[in-house]
Amino acid sequence: MTAIEELSSAVAAVAATTTSSIVGIGRNARGSGVVIADGQVLTNAHNLRGGEVTVTFADGRSTRGAVTGVDPDGDLAVVSVDTAGTTPIAWPAPADGAPGMGVGTAVFAAAATAGGGVRVTFGLVSAVSRAFRGPGGRRISGSLEHTAPLAPSSSGSALVDASGALLGINTNRIGEGFYLALPADAALRARVDALGRGESVDRPRLGVAIAPSHVARRLRRSVGLPDRTGVLVRGVEDGSRAAAAGIEAGDLIVRAGDRDIADGDDLHEALGVLHQPFDIGVVRGAEELTLTVGAPGESDAGGADESAQGRTPGDA
Repeated sequence: MTAIEELSSAVAAVAATTTSSIVGIGRNARGSGVVIADGQVLTNAHNLRGGEVTVTFADGRSTRGAVTGVDPDGDLAVVSVDTAGTTPIAWPAPADGAPGMGVGTAVFAAAATAGGGVRVTFGLVSAVSRAFRGPGGRRISGSLEHTAPLAPSSSGSALVDASGALLGINTNRIGEGFYLALPADAALRARVDALGRGESVDRPRLGVAIAPSHVARRLRRSVGLPDRTGVLVRGVEDGSRAAAAGIEAGDLIVRAGDRDIADGDDLHEALGVLHQPFDIGVVRGAEELTLTVGAPGESDAGGADESAQGRTPGDA
């Protein structure tokens, strides 16, 4: 058998193994999802448009599912739906992921098509430990980069090995011909299990829209102010923790707690650990101020329950 014939057989085998496990998410399958357990489908959070979604199976059956748990910043969601005995996709064994996953590993992408059915493509892992921005602007690290082509509506589809075992969840397209997937390791499985139990992730938010550091530097120079490293506040949400603390549009956030803030990633990381009231240092014009931010829930009306689609990349 030639290499082409072997590849053709491998693609056909993956299609046969994964077809029933791959579903369309939303009207006309605007995204894809993966049946991970009886009554549960995993997909990307950015495929959702509310608390319910249409799920279309390979046989063309469509039904409504309810969002059980969602992690907007991690771009993951679990949907509860009648899977009608559909065989869930196989997670890799051992549970900590497929050993030896690295550059050059052969992978297959299995995505939904409109009206049911599966589209399978072949590629190679081209890089590991890649990062990208989630729907809320947070940095998502540890992704697999691969070359298996993905058509529109493939977000939330499965990246699998030749046996059809799950290697990752396809999430992001980068450039021409390169794609990122969240690896199906033990950490992802723990997150997915929690979402399946209804444990949505609601990370603490400050309630500000921010601009990149280079924008802050350029604006300060344009008005004759000295350079300072920090995060520029473009806007403040009404009723948010930032508004209650007195943070204003135009402020430069330079410190949160005892952490210096150089960019949005620093601010997101600080917010993830500073759960109690904390001091935040801002520069307003030439004046440096120390303000106090309340604990989450004290003045958090500015979007704690927003969906992923309601976030602007760069918000915190």
